Amino acid sequence: MRFRRANPNDPPKPQRSTPGRMIITGVAGALCVFAFAPFGWWPLEILGLATLFYQVLRSTSVKAAALIGWAFVAGWTAAGIHWLYVSMHTYGAMPAPLAALAVLLLGAAMGVYGALAMGGAWWLRKRWSLPLPAANLLVFPAMWSLFEWLRGWLFTGFPWLASGYAHNHGPLAGFAPVIGMYGLGWLAAIIAGALLLLLHRTRLRAAGLAVAIGVAGVGLSFLHWTHPEGQPISVRLLQGNIPQDEKFNGARVLSALKLYQDAITAAPADLIATPETAIVMLPQQLPPDYLPGLAQFMHRTNSNLILGIPLADSQTAYFNSAIGIAANGASYYRYDKHHLVPYGEFIPYGFRWFVNLMSIPLGDQTSGRDVQPAFPIKDQRVLPNICYEDLFGEEIAQQLNHPAQDQKPATLLLNISNLAWFGDTIAIPQHLQISQMRSLETGRPMLRATNTGATAIINGEGKVVQQLPANTFGTLAATVQGMAGSTPYIIWGNKLFLVLAALSLAGAWFLTRRAKNQPKTA
Repeated sequence: MRFRRANPNDPPKPQRSTPGRMIITGVAGALCVFAFAPFGWWPLEILGLATLFYQVLRSTSVKAAALIGWAFVAGWTAAGIHWLYVSMHTYGAMPAPLAALAVLLLGAAMGVYGALAMGGAWWLRKRWSLPLPAANLLVFPAMWSLFEWLRGWLFTGFPWLASGYAHNHGPLAGFAPVIGMYGLGWLAAIIAGALLLLLHRTRLRAAGLAVAIGVAGVGLSFLHWTHPEGQPISVRLLQGNIPQDEKFNGARVLSALKLYQDAITAAPADLIATPETAIVMLPQQLPPDYLPGLAQFMHRTNSNLILGIPLADSQTAYFNSAIGIAANGASYYRYDKHHLVPYGEFIPYGFRWFVNLMSIPLGDQTSGRDVQPAFPIKDQRVLPNICYEDLFGEEIAQQLNHPAQDQKPATLLLNISNLAWFGDTIAIPQHLQISQMRSLETGRPMLRATNTGATAIINGEGKVVQQLPANTFGTLAATVQGMAGSTPYIIWGNKLFLVLAALSLAGAWFLTRRAKNQPKTA
């Protein structure tokens, strides 16, 4: 096939308008939802980023680049977390139009990060007069991933569906114990930039770089950063399957007490774990013999229990907590959720009016300490996290690298969750994928005890080895081996990724300086 050479007398092709580019990238961003669980088509995320970078490179101003980046992330967010509508309307009693508008506004707010990233990348390319390879491989991936990281902590952070999560089972997964989830997003963006160079004169080097990254990731997956410690323990993870609209109903509360009492005492285990707020009453509101009865069963059967229950230290200090009842009859272990969900568990300043539009019980809570001790069980040490907290990998890594009270680092992670707020939606497999990433980063098994799913056991390599069907009542019983040792991510957290992204930008700047200092040829 021969390509027709452009005639200089031909009229120039019309440039696509900025709104047209925004539509393209908005659709591309929305389609990226299929890169994540439950679909798992991770190459779509790389193609989506390649589409974004191409449209930004073809834009004509910082403003146009920013708008294109905004549309991409807004589409990505609104499509990926549309299930928030269920929690706000179906269970929070917010009027349907307002709930839909809230999801769109959240997408628009998250789009600001995309706007800053792509507007900044376009500006740096023009400012530094960068050649296409430097822009595609150094500046655009670094800016994309740095602003994803910023989204993960600014204003308490909202890292749900950050791009690295799409690669928990792809060739990049081996990098997770080294540079973490944000590092995977950065590498995916580099591959996306390399794809755009396949029609450039540097195509062979770009293709070689993309292949080398994938091969290195596969090779790293064979490294074992952690090792078994102590003897395995038996676990029983309970899934109550109590509908959210019944969870705080007076009659249903009493039946839930009986349901969990029966499930807990049905069989012994080294660790029995219930979901988040399995018990919705404060301890002082429970029947006087309820907790002592559970403690007697633990002592009699040499079992240990982690029970999701709210706690109150005063009339204004409420905690989303888990208590541990040990086999040896020692005082109760306590873990308080410290990274709370905005609007669901704490009210940001000036937004009480918005929260008042919904009927969310226990919606204004107190945060626990950042670092809390693990729960010792035989040879193992179990570190809980509650629902939303396992989105924040560096916080979990910090607790493993610097454990509380001079303990040894935890050997097992436990997530207790209640995702009934989101109904039978893709929020459940998305959250499971997030837990898998935490196992990859830390080399620790993650146990998940949830109300409606996904109750599962994830090994230290991030693979789901057992799982209960969602939206069913059941108990997941297994034997789990704890793991000790430190991955690079446990030691450095996101610092290594941040250094690499910063070095990418510094390298692009250095190339510019070197080009300017080159003597001009006649």
